[in-house]
Order: sequence, then structure tokens, then C-alpha cells
Amino acid sequence: MKHSEATPANIGIIGCGSIFHAYAQGCRRFRLLNLKACADISADAAAAKSKEFDVPACSIAELLADPSIEVVINLTVPKVHASVSRQILEAGKHVYSEKPLALDTAEAHGVLELARRKGLRLGCAPDTVLGAGLQTARKLVDDGWIGRPLSGTAFMLSAGPESWHPNPAFVYLKGGGPLFDMGPYFITALVQMLGPVESVSAATSRSRDQRMITSKERFGEMMPVEVQTHYSASLVFESGAIITLVMSFDVHGNTRSEHQIEIYGSAGSLGISDPNLFGCAVNLQRAGEKQWTQIPPAFGYAENSRGIGVADMVHAIRSGRPHRCDGSIAMHVLEVMNACEESGRTRSWVNIAHKCPRPPALPLGLAPGVLDD
Repeated sequence: MKHSEATPANIGIIGCGSIFHAYAQGCRRFRLLNLKACADISADAAAAKSKEFDVPACSIAELLADPSIEVVINLTVPKVHASVSRQILEAGKHVYSEKPLALDTAEAHGVLELARRKGLRLGCAPDTVLGAGLQTARKLVDDGWIGRPLSGTAFMLSAGPESWHPNPAFVYLKGGGPLFDMGPYFITALVQMLGPVESVSAATSRSRDQRMITSKERFGEMMPVEVQTHYSASLVFESGAIITLVMSFDVHGNTRSEHQIEIYGSAGSLGISDPNLFGCAVNLQRAGEKQWTQIPPAFGYAENSRGIGVADMVHAIRSGRPHRCDGSIAMHVLEVMNACEESGRTRSWVNIAHKCPRPPALPLGLAPGVLDD
């Protein structure tokens, strides 16, 4: 079926928190997405988003019972991602979940298996890997501009979100922390460029057991810290590349803002700014060159395009092809993060059991709002 002939999908969103805004705006960029309803365990939260975005609000039960809704986006808090995704699948609807897919691999495997049994699609964030920056970086790697990728670094260094986030407490509970909150952006970017991870070794620490919120909404409140707040890991990829990964909420100043990811190859190096951005900057330095050269984006979607993963999944449903932000990739990334935690506890190497296919790159020259040729 040609994209011009494809039928748009009615979309529902469960979870009306801070990320809702990005998805509601993003969905409206794509021709195959029709945002039809929103729901939340808080009726007031759903009503507020309904008013702000002119989207009908309903209860979660009503949304799941609506036969016209084909795909549900799960924007709940991390600890219930798996259980809510199971509810959506049991209702006979395709699901696209915010990251992480679940809190542990056993939980994630159950969701993947349910989707398989039901014959339904399971997608998962982050979809920033489909943005202009990371797709351009992927093409440079695929086309051999840095030769064979050998090693690299991936650094996310900050003092934590408590100074700006209106409700940061959940970030320091199980399922949060720098690894689970930001790690999916970095690890997914690495997997789409280099392929799956083979094994992990890590050291971890927690600087303190309580933190003070300094954002204006809850200034002065103390919040408990249940997770590690600094991770330093070595990721060995099946391709042979070795990446040093550092995720921290314990850093007040650093020099890693220009390149948060660097990939070092046999013929050059690749520098990427922030994989949490669709339009992250991409720089290249070939062997023998003295300076980095910024590479103009070869793809669209440099602006905030949350929802592109949902749109790609709907395109895939219509055409029968695999979708690029597949739950199997999210499962692999989750196992890598769980392995970092396990290795930090045991001081041992941890092998990654669940492998995933390297997702196909976007084709060049796509029309705006369309993700198939």
C-alpha cells in the first residue's frame, strides 16, 4: 500500500504528565496519526491536557474499550510501564511505550511474549534515533567514513534534574536514576550505529540518600534516593567495538557538552552532541585531519519530533514491514542497563542474553510527515 493510500490510525494516550506535551505536538506532524483521546489515573490531569490540546478526555477503561482506537501510547511512570502495556495489549491494541520498556528483563520478556501471542505491535522510546542527527551519524558509519568502528565514549554528566523539573522525585526511585532516565537515549543510539552489545562491566555509586528539590514548584522538599547516581561501564559490542559509558547525576561541571558521544574508527572519528535531541550536532574528523567538520543533516526531523516512532510503527503495520523502534531493541537496552547494575553489585562481567536486530536506517528523501518511500 502506498503511503498516500494508507488509512490514518486513531491514537490514544494513557498518562498525562510532563512528556504528554511533546507527544501531542509530535503526533500532529504525521499524516497517519490521529490523536483521538487521552486518559490518566487522575481525571484532573486528563482534563487539563484535554483542554490544552483539544483532545477528548476519558477514563482508562473507556479508552481501552473504544474499538476505534488502534494504537495506545503509554506515558505512565516507569514502574508501571510493563503492567499498563499489558493492559493495552490485552485490550487488543498495539502499544508504544515510553522508556524503559519495564524495570527488569523478566517483566519485559512477558510483555514481548504477550504482544507476540496477540499478533500486536510493541514499540518503545526513544525515537530520537530516527531524528536528523542520529540518522546522519548512522549513515556516516554505514558508508564507511570512519572505517571500522573500534571504540568510543558516551557521557551524560549532570547534577540531576531537581533544579528544573517540576516533579523530580520519581527520577530517584526504582526505575529512575541517570542510567534508566537517560541511558536509553545513549545506549539505543549506540545500538543503532554499532549493533547489539555482547557484555558489560561496570562500577556504580550513590553520593547521598536524600536530595533537596530546588525547582520552584516544590522548592525545599527532600526526596529519597533509591538508585545509584553514578555509573561507569565498559560495553563490548558483538562487532568488537568497546564503548566507555558514564551516566551521572553527581557532576556539577564538565567539558563534554560538545560531544556527548564519540565513536573512534580505523579511518576517523565521529562526534555527536546530545542523543536526547532530534537535531543533535554531528561532527567528523578523518584520519590526517586536524579539526572537526560539522556535517549538515542528511535527513529531516531536526526539530522535536516525539511520536515519530509511533508514526513509523503505524507505517509498518500498514505495509507489513518491521518497525524501527521495536520492543526487542528496548528489551536489549534494558538488559544492558540491568547488566550495569548487576556488574556494579558483583564486580564481574555480565553477558547479554537477549540480542536484537540492528534497526534499518531511514531512506533518504522522504516527504515531510511520511516514513515510507
